Amino acid sequence: MDVEMNEADSLEALSGILERLTENPYDISLHAEHIRIAQSTHMDDQVDSALEMMTAFWAAGEEVWLPLIQRKLEQSNLESPEDLRAILDVFSRAEQDYLSIPILQKHLQFLVERYEHFAESESKPEGLEELFTPDWMHDTMTKVVSQGIGHLTKSHLLWDIQRDWELERLQNTPAEEREQLVNIVEAMLLERLQQPHANFEETFQAYSSFTTNYKPQDQYESLLVKASKMRARSVKGFHLREELEASLERSNFSLEGYAYYIAAERRRKTPDIFVVKTLYERAITEAARRRFAGESNAEEALRSFWTGYADFLRTQDVEGEQLLLTFRRGLRSVPASGEFIARYMRFLERSMESDEAVTEIRAVYDKSQSVAPLQSDVEQLVATVLARAAFEKRLVEAGKSGEQGFDTLVELLMDGIARVRKASKAGDPRLRLEKYFSAICTDLADLQANAVVLWEDAAKHYKTSYLAWTSYTDVLTKQHMYEDARKVFRDIAMKNLDWPEAIWEAWISFEQLYGTVEELEDALDRIERAQTQVNARRAKEAEKAQLAAAQLIAETQASTVPVAEAPVPAQTEPASQPTAMDVDSASVTEAGSKRKAEDEGSPESSKKARVEEQPVKLKRDRENCTVFVADLPAGVQEDELATLFKDCGTVREIKITQLPNSLVATVEFMERDSVPAALTKDKKRIRGQEIAVHLAWRSTLYVTNFPENADDTFIRTLFGKYGEIFDVRWPSKKFKSTRRFCYVQYTSPASAEAALELNGIDMEEGRKLSVYISNPERKKERTDSDANEREVYVAGLSKLVTKEDLENLFKTYGNVKDVRMILDDKGKSKGFAFVEFESEQEARAALAANNHELKKRRMAVTLADSRVRPKNKAPGYREEVRNRSVRVRNLPPGTQEGLLQQALEKHAKVKRVEVFADLAEAEVELESAAEAGKLLLKPDSIEFNGKTLQIVAENTTGPPTSRPIAPPSATAGLFVPRNAVSRPRAGLGSKQRGLGTAQIASHTSGSGSNPSASGSSASPANNGGGGKGQDDFRKMLLGGK
Repeated sequence: MDVEMNEADSLEALSGILERLTENPYDISLHAEHIRIAQSTHMDDQVDSALEMMTAFWAAGEEVWLPLIQRKLEQSNLESPEDLRAILDVFSRAEQDYLSIPILQKHLQFLVERYEHFAESESKPEGLEELFTPDWMHDTMTKVVSQGIGHLTKSHLLWDIQRDWELERLQNTPAEEREQLVNIVEAMLLERLQQPHANFEETFQAYSSFTTNYKPQDQYESLLVKASKMRARSVKGFHLREELEASLERSNFSLEGYAYYIAAERRRKTPDIFVVKTLYERAITEAARRRFAGESNAEEALRSFWTGYADFLRTQDVEGEQLLLTFRRGLRSVPASGEFIARYMRFLERSMESDEAVTEIRAVYDKSQSVAPLQSDVEQLVATVLARAAFEKRLVEAGKSGEQGFDTLVELLMDGIARVRKASKAGDPRLRLEKYFSAICTDLADLQANAVVLWEDAAKHYKTSYLAWTSYTDVLTKQHMYEDARKVFRDIAMKNLDWPEAIWEAWISFEQLYGTVEELEDALDRIERAQTQVNARRAKEAEKAQLAAAQLIAETQASTVPVAEAPVPAQTEPASQPTAMDVDSASVTEAGSKRKAEDEGSPESSKKARVEEQPVKLKRDRENCTVFVADLPAGVQEDELATLFKDCGTVREIKITQLPNSLVATVEFMERDSVPAALTKDKKRIRGQEIAVHLAWRSTLYVTNFPENADDTFIRTLFGKYGEIFDVRWPSKKFKSTRRFCYVQYTSPASAEAALELNGIDMEEGRKLSVYISNPERKKERTDSDANEREVYVAGLSKLVTKEDLENLFKTYGNVKDVRMILDDKGKSKGFAFVEFESEQEARAALAANNHELKKRRMAVTLADSRVRPKNKAPGYREEVRNRSVRVRNLPPGTQEGLLQQALEKHAKVKRVEVFADLAEAEVELESAAEAGKLLLKPDSIEFNGKTLQIVAENTTGPPTSRPIAPPSATAGLFVPRNAVSRPRAGLGSKQRGLGTAQIASHTSGSGSNPSASGSSASPANNGGGGKGQDDFRKMLLGGK
C-alpha cells in the first residue's frame, strides 16, 4: 500500500512539475526537479521524456546525456544503419553542448567496437555506405578527439584510443600498402608531441617504437633528435601549467580556481589559444554542472565564462564559423544572459550582410522575449534592448532601415522601458533606456517635445529618484520652458527624494542662469526650509537608531547575567543622545514648530531608519582595491611606483616593505575598478628589472581552527616553509573574544597555493586546520568574519512566542541558520531574540518584518551589531573597568591589536586591547585589578617589535580615554545618500555619469501631485522622423495605464 501511495505521489508531483514547466520552460531548476521526480517513478518513458525535454530547451551536461546515450544504445538495433545514424546523431548533439571527456570516450569506444564488429563480420549491413570504413573512422575519430585535445591532464584518454586504433590498422595493412598510412601516423604522432599534455613521455616512447618498426634504421637517431626538439616547447608549456592544474585539483575544481587559471593564461604576453580555448570549455562545463546541482553562484559564473570566451575568440581573430558556433552553443547554455545576447547581436552585425543581419538579429531579440528569467532581470533586459536599439539606430543613420525605421526604433525603446518597469518595481535606477531614447529624440530627430513627455512620465514613475527629476528639469530648460522647470523645482524641493541636495543644487544653478534676483532668493529660501525639514527628519531617524542600539546592548547584557542582577537602562532625553550626523539645534527646533512639514517626512523615516544603520557602501574596500608588487629592485622609491600606476586610477596608499630576502610593496587604489588596469603592469620593468604584480588576496591565506595557544611564531613557523611570508594579520578581539583566525600573506600566489596542502591536517585531537585562499568575494565562508551583519535583533516579543514561531516567520526572508531565544528561568521568552541568517542580504531582507504583529504584539527588528557600545552601565561599572585597565605607550608603528594582545597575554590575563595608532598607545583591559597590577609591577621591561613598552595606570578620576565609536560627520550635516555611489554635479547642462546601481524605493508618501509640462508655452517642435505628433507619442507612452 505504501509503494502504491509513493507512486501516486510521484505521479501527482510529475503532473504538477509539467504544468510549471509549460509556463516557464527556461527555468533550469524546474528541469532538474522534473528529472528527479521522473526517476522516482521508475518509469523509463517518463525519465526519457524528462531528459529529452531538458535538452530541447537547455544545453545539458553529461549527467543528462550519458543516461540518454545509454538508453539509446540499449534500445537500438546496432546492425541497423538507421539506428546507427541515430546513435551518432545523439553523440553529436551531446558533444555540441559541453565538453565532456566521458561522453567523448564513450563515443570513441562505440566507434572502435562497431568497426571491429563489422571488420570481423563476413558481410556488412546494406545501407551503411561510408560508415565505419577505415577512412571514415580516421576522419570521425580525429574530429571527436580534437574536441578535448587541449585538456592538459585528460586529453590522453581520448588521443590514446585513436593512436592504438591507427597503429593496429597500420600493423594489419600489407607492407606494400603501408606508405600512406605510415605518413598519416607519423604526422599524428609529431603533431601530438607538439601539444602540451600529461603523458608526453609515453607519447615520445610511442613515436620511438613507431620509428623503429616503420622507418629506416639509419634515420632512427636523427628522427628522434628532431622529435625531441619539437616536443621541448610543449613539455615546457605543460610544466609551466602543472602547478596551476594541481592547484585547480586541490580546490576541487572550484569556479574561482578556473577563473584564476584563465586570468593567468590571458595575462601572458601571447596567450596560447590551444590551451585557453579548452580551459574555457572546462570552466563552462564545471559551472553548468554546479548550476544543475543548484549552486547559487554558478549561473553568474557561467555567464561570465561564456562572455569571456566569446571576447577571447574575437580578439584572437578566429574564423567566423567557429565564433558563430560558439555563440549558438552559448545561447543554449545561458539564454537569460543579456550581455551574451548583446555580444551575439554585434557579431551578427559585423559578420553578415545587412539584410541577413536584420533578420537574424530580430529573430534573436524576439526569442529573448520568451525567456522569462531574462525578462525579470533588469540588468540583462537593459543590455539586450540597448544592443538591439543600437543596431536599429545605425540602420537609420545609414539609410538602410526604410520608411518605418525610426518608428521601429521608437517602438522598440518604449516597449523596452515598459518591460523594465514590469520586471521590477524599482525599475532601472540608472534610467539607461530613458537616457538613450531622450538622446534619440534630441539628436537623431527633432523630437524634443517627445523627450519632455518621456521624462515627465519617468519622473512620475521614479518618484523618489533625483536623477529622473533632474533629467526632467534639464530637458525643460533646453526647450526654454523655464516656468515649467521652475514649477517642477518648487514642487519637488520639499519631497522625500533619494538625494535632495542634487535637486537643490540644480535649482540654484538654474535660477542663477535664468532667474531674476527675486526668483533666486525665493529658491534659496525654499531650499533652506526644505533642508531644515530634511535635517530634522534625519536627526529623528538617527535618534531612533541610537536608541534601538542602546536597547540591543542593554538586553544582550541582561541575557548573560541572572535576571535579578541585570542592569536596567535608564530613560534618556533625546537631546542627550549623540546622533549620526551634526544637525543645527535651532533648525530642529524650528522644524518642530512646523507640524505639517514634520508629519510629511515621518512615514518614510520609519522605513529608512533600519536600512541606513550600516552605510555599507562607505566602507574602505582594501581587499578588492589592493595589488601586491614583488621582485622590486633595491632602493626603489614610492614616486617610481606612483608613476608606473598613475594611468590605472587614483592611488590611495603605497607601502614599500623590505623583507629579509626581497623588496615588495602594496599599492591600494581608491576604486576597485582600477585594479584590472594595474594587473596589466605585471612583467613591466623598473630600473631594468622585471616586476611581478598580482591581486593581494591571491597570495593571502585565511587560516582558522588552529589550537587556542597558537601565536604568531607558531603560524610563521608552520607556514614559512612554503615561501617568504610578507605579513601575518591577526584579528582584534575587542569586540569578540572568541575569534580565532588569521591571514597569512606571502610574496607570491604560488606560495599560497602550495600552503593549501595544510588544509585539513590534524592539529590536535578533534581539530583540523582550515586553510583557504582569502577571496574577498567569499567572506561568507569565513566562520565569524561577518556574523554581526548576518544577524538581526528582534525585540518586543510576546512571552508566548516560541523558537519555532520565529523560524517559521523569518524563513520567508532567507535561510535561517540559528534562532537564539533569550529565556527566563521558567523557559518563557524575555521579549527578545537573535536570528542568524546564511547571508547578509537575507538579514537585511528580514528587516521588512519590523512592526510585524506576532501573537498580538508588534515586534521591532534591527540588525544586530555587537560593536555598538551601551550608553547605560550599572553604577560604578566604568570605574571598575578603569581599575583593571592599563595604558601601554611607545608602540611601534602599525601595531596590530591581536599581536599586542598575544605579547601581553604571556604576562597577564588580557580581556581587551584597543590601539590608538596616532598616539602610539593602547588601552588594555585585563581580567581583574590583580592582573593589571602584575603588568604595572613587572620588574622586567616588555619588548615588542623592537620597542620597549611603557605601561602606566589608566586615569581613574578623569573622563574615559577611549575613542568615540564614530567620528563626527565629514559632511558637516549634509546628507550623502547611500544610493548615490558617485555624486555628479547636478547643475544645468552637466553630464550625469557614474550613477549608482542601488535600487530606488517605488513608494513615496506625501509626494503630492507631479508637475506636468503639457501646458508649456514653448512653440511646438517639428516632429520629423516617423511623422507622429506629440499627442500620438503621449498616447503611445501612456498606453495601457
